[in-house]
Parts: sequence; C-alpha cells; structure tokens
Amino acid sequence: MTIAQPHAGWVGRSIRRVEDPTLIAGAGRFTADLPATYRVRFVRSERAAGRISKIHVPDGATAITATDLAGVKPIRPMLHKFDYVPIGQPILARDHVRFVGEPIAAVVAPSDAEAEDIAEAIEVAMEDQAAVIDARTALAAEAPRVHAEVAGNLIVKGAVETPGFADARARADSIVRLELRSRRQNAMPLEPRGGHAAFDAGSGRVTLTCSTQMPHLTRTAITDLLGMPESDLRVVAPDVGGGFGQKMSLATEYVLLVWLARKLRSSVAWHEDRRENLIAAFHSRDQFIEIEGAFDSNGKLLALAADVIANVGAYSCFPTTCAVEPLMAMAELPGPYDVRAYRCAARGVLTNTCPMAPYRGVSRPVITFALERLMDRAALEFGLEPSEIRRRNLIETFPYVSATGLTFDEASYRQTLEMAVAALDLPAFRARQQQARARGRYLGIGFSAFSERTGYGTPAFAARGMEIIPGFETIDLSMGPSGLVEARIGASPHGQGLRTTLAQIIADEIGVPPDRIRVIHGDTDRTPYGFGTFASRSAVIAGGASLLAARKVRSKLIKIASLLLEAAPDDIVLDGGAAKVAGTDRSIAIEALARAAYHQVHRFKGEIEPGIAASATYDPAGTFANACHVAIVEVDPETGQVRIENFIAAEDAGRLINPMIVDGQIQGGIAQGIGNALLEEIVYDQTGNILTTTLADFLPPTAHEIPPIELHHLETVSDASVTRAKGVGEGGAIGAPAAVINAINDALAPFGAEINEIPATPRRIRAAIHAARKPAEQRA
Repeated sequence: MTIAQPHAGWVGRSIRRVEDPTLIAGAGRFTADLPATYRVRFVRSERAAGRISKIHVPDGATAITATDLAGVKPIRPMLHKFDYVPIGQPILARDHVRFVGEPIAAVVAPSDAEAEDIAEAIEVAMEDQAAVIDARTALAAEAPRVHAEVAGNLIVKGAVETPGFADARARADSIVRLELRSRRQNAMPLEPRGGHAAFDAGSGRVTLTCSTQMPHLTRTAITDLLGMPESDLRVVAPDVGGGFGQKMSLATEYVLLVWLARKLRSSVAWHEDRRENLIAAFHSRDQFIEIEGAFDSNGKLLALAADVIANVGAYSCFPTTCAVEPLMAMAELPGPYDVRAYRCAARGVLTNTCPMAPYRGVSRPVITFALERLMDRAALEFGLEPSEIRRRNLIETFPYVSATGLTFDEASYRQTLEMAVAALDLPAFRARQQQARARGRYLGIGFSAFSERTGYGTPAFAARGMEIIPGFETIDLSMGPSGLVEARIGASPHGQGLRTTLAQIIADEIGVPPDRIRVIHGDTDRTPYGFGTFASRSAVIAGGASLLAARKVRSKLIKIASLLLEAAPDDIVLDGGAAKVAGTDRSIAIEALARAAYHQVHRFKGEIEPGIAASATYDPAGTFANACHVAIVEVDPETGQVRIENFIAAEDAGRLINPMIVDGQIQGGIAQGIGNALLEEIVYDQTGNILTTTLADFLPPTAHEIPPIELHHLETVSDASVTRAKGVGEGGAIGAPAAVINAINDALAPFGAEINEIPATPRRIRAAIHAARKPAEQRA
C-alpha cells in the first residue's frame, strides 16, 4: 500500500469553498427564483391502481390531459441484458393509473393559488383496480399485473454462481443465515424538484431551468420524447438545493413544461411542494435480502449466497432503469471480503408504488447492512469480537478480482479497521459496557467495513447492457487575454464543492491561484456534453479531465514562456502566478503570457497557435474507496429509544484534494445514514395509499440525533485514478446504517433480541425485546 505524500501546492489544502459566500448571503440563484407568465399544478392520482373513465375540467379552466399530448412519446428506458422487460411511462396517465401520486392532468393558470384551486376542482372518474404493494406478494402467480406485458411483475432478474460454489459451501463447518429488510426511503432534498420553461419567440428555442443533476442528458431525453431538434432546447441547472440521486432521473413534469412552453409560446413554472415530493418523487431502497455465509472453523468465509428482491415501483427510471438497485446488489454484495465462492439471485419487481431511482449509495447501504449483520452474527457464533472476524476476512492483496469480476485497486481495508479499533479503545469500551449493564444501562458497539465503487466510466455501465452508456466527462479549459481561466465542465454539482476542488487541481498545474479560475457548469449552451453528478464520480472523472486539460494548457504556457524568456522549456517553472526560469531571477507574469498568446502572436513566428485553450476527456474503469465505521449507542429497553453516543469513521478516499470538503461529504453522508438506520420510512397501507406525506410522518434526522463524528483518514495512492483521488460522496451513507444497527444489536444482546430491519424504530426495538422475552417466559 502506497500512502500519499504531503503536497506543497493547492491540492491537499482545506481552502474555503468558492461557492459559499453567494449562498450564505442569500444570493444564490435557484429555479424557483425565476418569474413565469403561467404556473402549473398537477392533478395526481389518489388511487394506486385504476382505469380512468372521465376527466371533468371546470369551464374556463386550462388543463392538459393525455389526449392533448398526441405524438409525445412515453419515457421508456432500455436495458439489453438480464431479461429486462421495457415498459413505458406516459407523461400524463392516459387510461390507467399505477401509483398514488401519478400525474393525470396539468393545470395552467396565472398564479399558483389559482392553479391549485382549479386542480382541486377537477374531477377524475376512475374504476378501482386491484393493487399490489409488497414485492414478494407481487411475485405470486395470482397477483395483479402492474403492466399487462410484464408476467409475474418481474421486470429484471440476474443470477450468478461461481464454479465450485457447492463444493466450497459443503466444506463449511458452520452455516449462518439471515433474513433482512430495508424499508422504503425518500432522498428528501432540501429543495424539492422544480422547473421553469421559457419560450423565446426570436429563436424558437426553449430554455428549461430545472433542479437536475444531469442537464445534458435531460435535454437529449426531452427532445427525443417531443420530437424536436436538440439544438432548440437549452437546459440550465442553477444552484440546486440537494439532489442525492433523486434529481438525476428524468421527471415527466419537465417534459410537460417544455411541451407547454412551446404550445403557449410563453413561460411556465412548476415547483413541487413537500407533500408532492414525498408522494411522487422517486423513492429508493425497498428490499428484502436473504443472506447465507458458509464459514470454516476459524471463522473464514468460504462461500456467500444471497437472494435479493427489490421493489422498483410502477415504472422504470431514466436513464439507469429500475435494474440499478437489484443488479448493483448482485454485483457488489461480497463487499470488502475475500470470498471466492458466490451465488446470488437478484430480482426487480413492479408494484403499484412510486417508482424507484438511485439514492446516495443506491443498493450499497442495504447490501452493506446485510453483509455486516452476517459478520456480526458469525462472530457471535464463533465467540469472536466483531472486529476480529472482519480482520480474518478482509481483502489484503491487490489488485483483487472479486467473485463477480470486479477489479479492486489498491486500498486499506485492514488498515482502516485497525485505525478505527485503536481510536475507540475497544477493551476500555467493553469494560465500560459491562459496568453499565450492571446498572441497568445498555450500551452497544457496531462495526461496518465496506468498499465504495467510485469514479467508474463507460466500461462499468456498458457491462449492465444499458441503452445509454454514461461515464466519460469532458472539460474545455481556456485562459483569456487577462489571464483569467475558465473551466467548462459537463458535470453538474449540487452542493459538493466541485468548483473549488477542480480549481485546486487546475491551479497546481498552471501556476495561478484558484481564485483566478472560474468553473462553469449546469448550462448545456456553455458546457461540453457530460453526464452530470452522481455515483461518487465528479472528483475522479471531472477532476481527471480537468487535470489532463490543465496539463495541455501548462505545456503551452511553458512553450510561450520559453520563447519570451529565451530559456529551455525544461527550465521553466509555473508558480505563484508567474513563469520562472529555474535557478535565476528571471520571470514573467502568466497574465503577460496570456496577453502575448492573443495580442503578440507575431513574436512566435508560427511556432505557437493563437490563444490558450485545451480540451480533455477522461473515462476511467473506476476505483474503490473504503472505510470502517463504528457506532456506540445506548438503548433504552423500556421505550426503544436509541441515543448514539459517538461515531467514528476511518476513511480512505485516496488523495484528499480538499480535506475540509471531504470531511463535509462524509459527515453529511453519515447523517443521512443515521436517518436510514433509525428514522426515515415511506409507508403505504395495503391498498397503496401513502401514509407518510408530511415531515410529521417521514422523519429526517436533525442535529439532535447526530452525535459527534470523529474522522480519521488514510490516503492510499492508486493508479486507477489519474488524480490519485477516489470518490467519497456516498461512503458516509453506505456504512452508517450497518454500524448503527450492529451497535443496537450489541446493546440488546442481554435480552437475546435482534433487529434485522431498517429503520430500527422504537416500536420495532420494543417488539424485538418482547419477542425474545416471550419464549423465555414460555420455557419458564
């Protein structure tokens, strides 16, 4: 393992984010800030399944229904593997509704209040149909079909079994099995979804300003669906108040806004309220997992098996398709452990619920929860500390090819475990735990070791058989005559501090400070085609493209300087805003080099082309970050209340470009992971009516629930990333749920109770304690 060495330049420094002053001063530019001639409200289905027989619109009102959208194609994402069955999602429900919250009609009025009043007055006559809500029930032969063309509601399925699996399993001394449940979530960004579409009569173009993570692909998709030239649509993602994956998938509402702007030759706007977001925005992580580990007598994992059932909702999300959760679970479930024998079946199942889409970590929080619960259960069976059974099974040799063919680059699985164990002083905690139990207090400790696949380009997405293969990123980098630098990127950040991070990378290469570098993003008219921000990719892929482009600019600056200073190129050093001749006092300001490149080209006698600009594209195979999380909790067995006393994260994300930004990403992810573990749950009743429609019902974590978070870093250098950085955006959310649930189970050990479901609410904890006491009482 190679550890990154201290860096003397801008990379590695915790400089303040250039994004923050504007946002803190309240001067940010969000979608909802734009004025519009018309406001749009959607009439949404109040039933999970039904046939529309009539829509009555009050006289004088303007309302768009599916009959008005002749020629508009449905959203139909495609996958060419894994028995995927393509289905279409209409922009507005035409004959059938398939989930509560599905848009049926769009009201257009001069104000939100008028549009809301009209929407409430619209009557939708509907014939009820049988709905299916639970994924396991949906697989039954007699279950109603969500889509007639999808037999058994099975839209996608994958299976893998390595050669020799049965033999490896047969050699085991102990078989450990668990059934686990991850309840449904909503990403709940601070800013809900919203869009503003404005028609320009002079050009015939429409500008769609919307809260999206993927401006370029949003433009491509909408123009394909509407049958309009792509050049006639500009998509702008201004300041975006959180996305977390929910805003990377194409919303039907955005398609309709562009259609309306063209039809009305005006501007229209829609802004989702929190109730709409909880009901109709994309959900995530509704899964059942059965997992089995076959161990030898020393606690070494010989074989791993799993069955994954993912509830994907009523439609398939664009562009990833609904296969993203089950297929990721199948491919990455072995995690950071050295196990060569593997068998897994993964199924995506349609139900009459809100469609699913990626949410920070996608399936990894669930599969990490399952795998780490398995490790703790095995440790209990073997009489080992949870840290010890992980120590015996973590990957140590690199590169490592997993049972599913993934190549793990250089990492620090054992080292981050040891770092976390040392930080918490495990023997001291165990002594304190015993003393607390003697006083009727129940403390617990939980470990979670995991890998985070980050920064992967087209090779990874092509392996899934996707119709649209995202992955690469391009940067256009230029320096104007004044010496100011513009970096135009296809990635589209929404809170990650990417403008700062990329400026630091570029600054080190071309010798100017980051405040002389402007990063332009989120505008399809001004940036190269790219795939936006998701999947812990931006620092790796956009950062890699930035580095490659900056090296080209650096080369040109050195060449100009060598001619003007009459020195060999190898003797030119770019630093501190100047080009210097090494070992001398001769130098020239970089601004002067830029001015010469535009205004004094004659001096170069054809050796150098005018201007300073370069473009670069980066499309890597990917790199694995890793971490070990530890939670210490106290559980009140009478109330089921959980208090997290401390949380430790030992993280390895390669070279840290801006350590402060990295810490913020990890802390934010851990906060979301704690919400996943303890609080957040979207609940449907048996008829498909959603019960969690306000923040009084769907409970995100607050500062009260978040403990002190102690962070430790390793920086393992890997050739899998040209910047030597690894992605870090999802890691906090991946590891935290498993650490918290394992800690709860450790605290409940004296009662013989166990929780294998997230979120672990007080009600579920009390039920687990009661269930454990009942057999004991019966035996007595």
